[in-house]
Amino acid sequence: MKKEIIVSGKSVEEAVAKAVEELGAPSAEKIEYTVIEEAKKGFLGIGATDAKISATYTEGKEAEALAFIEKLVADMELDAKVTMTDGENGEHVIAINGESAAILIGHHGETLDSLQYLANLAANKRVNGKKEEYVKISVDVEGYRAKREETLRALARKMAAKVLKYKKSVMLEPMNPYERRIIHSEIQNIEGVSTNSIGSENNRKIVIFLDGDNA
Repeated sequence: MKKEIIVSGKSVEEAVAKAVEELGAPSAEKIEYTVIEEAKKGFLGIGATDAKISATYTEGKEAEALAFIEKLVADMELDAKVTMTDGENGEHVIAINGESAAILIGHHGETLDSLQYLANLAANKRVNGKKEEYVKISVDVEGYRAKREETLRALARKMAAKVLKYKKSVMLEPMNPYERRIIHSEIQNIEGVSTNSIGSENNRKIVIFLDGDNA
């Protein structure tokens, strides 16, 4: 989506800063602008005129996901702020923070995962039947994902120690693919144990067991 506005300021730099804010662009480097009129100081303040620019900003598809989340939060009348930043490997991270935001997490992040799925659908919907480059959106609430990851890594270490002590395999509760990857990753760093996933897609569980040499 392309936005275009005309903005005035005491200098070109001030006009550009105003354009960035009004267009909702992340930085001045993300907008294009043309100077319509340079600022003039005048004589003794008489006849002074502001600088005027024409600025445009083309939003990426991630803006659709941000708009979707913002509307949902507004419709639910939640006291929460929605922001978006650039993550790793081209990922866009939408963060929802506020006293009433926790309702969007759900049991073990199930509601949050559904919200993230819908945000990705909003960002990657086809326009005029054309398939474009995929944009990856991650949605987080009150830093939940980092906290959950640390909880899962601690669980993996605890269960691995139990397997090594009692020489018996341990089966964890069903987890989504993201959470299973965290467990697998943590167990890879622990000598003497390995992991495997069993069950159907919606009910897959991780089994932590002794390596062959330790069985």
